[in-house]
Amino acid sequence: MASFEKDAATMRVIAELKRLYKTKILPLEQLYKFDVFNSPHLTDAEFDSKPQVMLLGQYSVGKTTFIRYLLGQDFPGQRIGPEPTTDRFTAIIDGPDERVIPGNALAVSHDMPYRGLERFGVAFLNRFEGAQLPNQVLKNITLIDTPGVLSGEKQRVARGYDFCQVCTWFAGRADLIILLFDAHKLDISDEFRNAIDSLKGNDDKIRCILNKADQVDRQKLMRVYGALMWSLGKVIKSPEVLRVYIGSFWDQPLMYEDNAQLFEMEEKDLMRDLKDLPRNSAVRKINELVKRVRLAKVHAYIIGHLKEQMPVMMGHAKKQAQLIETLPTVFRSVMKKYNLAPGDFPDIAEFQKSLAEFDFSKFQVIKQKYIDDAEHVMSTEFPRLMEALPRSLDSYATGGPPVPSGHLPIVYDVKPTPAFAVAEDDANPWGDDAADPVAAKVSGWALSEYVSQYKPQFDSIAKNGLVTGGAAKKVLGASGLPVANLRDIWNLADVDSDGNLDLHEFVIAMFLIDMVKQGHAVPAALDPEMVPPGK
Repeated sequence: MASFEKDAATMRVIAELKRLYKTKILPLEQLYKFDVFNSPHLTDAEFDSKPQVMLLGQYSVGKTTFIRYLLGQDFPGQRIGPEPTTDRFTAIIDGPDERVIPGNALAVSHDMPYRGLERFGVAFLNRFEGAQLPNQVLKNITLIDTPGVLSGEKQRVARGYDFCQVCTWFAGRADLIILLFDAHKLDISDEFRNAIDSLKGNDDKIRCILNKADQVDRQKLMRVYGALMWSLGKVIKSPEVLRVYIGSFWDQPLMYEDNAQLFEMEEKDLMRDLKDLPRNSAVRKINELVKRVRLAKVHAYIIGHLKEQMPVMMGHAKKQAQLIETLPTVFRSVMKKYNLAPGDFPDIAEFQKSLAEFDFSKFQVIKQKYIDDAEHVMSTEFPRLMEALPRSLDSYATGGPPVPSGHLPIVYDVKPTPAFAVAEDDANPWGDDAADPVAAKVSGWALSEYVSQYKPQFDSIAKNGLVTGGAAKKVLGASGLPVANLRDIWNLADVDSDGNLDLHEFVIAMFLIDMVKQGHAVPAALDPEMVPPGK
């Protein structure tokens, strides 16, 4: 498994993101008090943080057990039981030793991306903690365990903090949000409904897990799945269907074996979703910053418009109350005047509540320079940074921890896995545009030793002494290797980049395939001794 070590290109992109935020976006946020109405200003630790996976569900659906299953071990402070056991938010993080870190200490640490949680006060921070332990999975991602969502108004109020607002904060910073459901308890309580509503704007991150599915037979599972989809359709206001993984995520034998093959395939899909998080982390940070800039721009126009409507001399209080009351009309005016998208506007009720705390006469008028700077970042700088990101993260090493019984590992590949593309006969059949090579050494070997081994296969598909991409696709694809590996092997073997393989290049390709099948990684670049003579 790879450790979370960013390659040089990604580190440069993250550093540039931080610079752009501090110099072009943060001034706009500060001028119009964006942090008070929306989310706190971003810190360096939030840019540098590992991908975060947030787990949300009603009590006793198996959130903590799922985390234990992923890690393959217990973690400090874990509480598992049929009653509501997890009574706090827990960040499970990687570290040299096992210990529990209090929430107040996490919130003031400059190395942790949790300084923004101070806004929720001591009542929340006393219910927040970090569980640190050395674990290979945690070298790549951070897991956020949440309290079981309760049923009943009394228990909800007794939390002492706004559960939904905290969920909104974590959701905005999470790379993946997993909603867990128990196959025996599909009811969605009012608080869970509110918690799901608080995830609005993060729909692309949400995945669902139908847990404990081994405890019902095949026929009942079909009914349970249908009931879950019906319930989700009433709660999640989206035309797209959420991805629901079905399985039983713990280390005990399955109660019903009817769906064992289905559970295994679903688990592989889920692990693939998780393993993709580190390689997509920088892209997601850019995506989140784009959303933030759009919201900040609309916020600036709203605040500036409200300032313009205020009288110069008298009647401030009356005019302010009128503007708050007619806020929907104000939004429509701003939208039409500045040609803004309706989806970028905040919730009217929440915005009205926040506005009531301010004196509009002290707001800033619209200063176009700040907005133009933010626009320039979105239209020019962010696309440039996207182009600068590597297409394959060769700096991620391979390897993995011991795999517990019954547990599929999260294997972090060194290459992305795009869909298999239809190729022309004279091109790489596994894609184009190989990433910039990163220096890596392959132990020396004599090419001539393998010519006699692979020549018969070469002769069977070669035309005029060359193997085209189309001809090689079937032979090399029969190896069963992932498409990403085959693409990179082709790019390495096609030394002269002519879209064909001669005998020597074909030998290189077959040798690399055998090497990968034996458990080695695809080298980032060919060792000079592997380059055919005269190439």
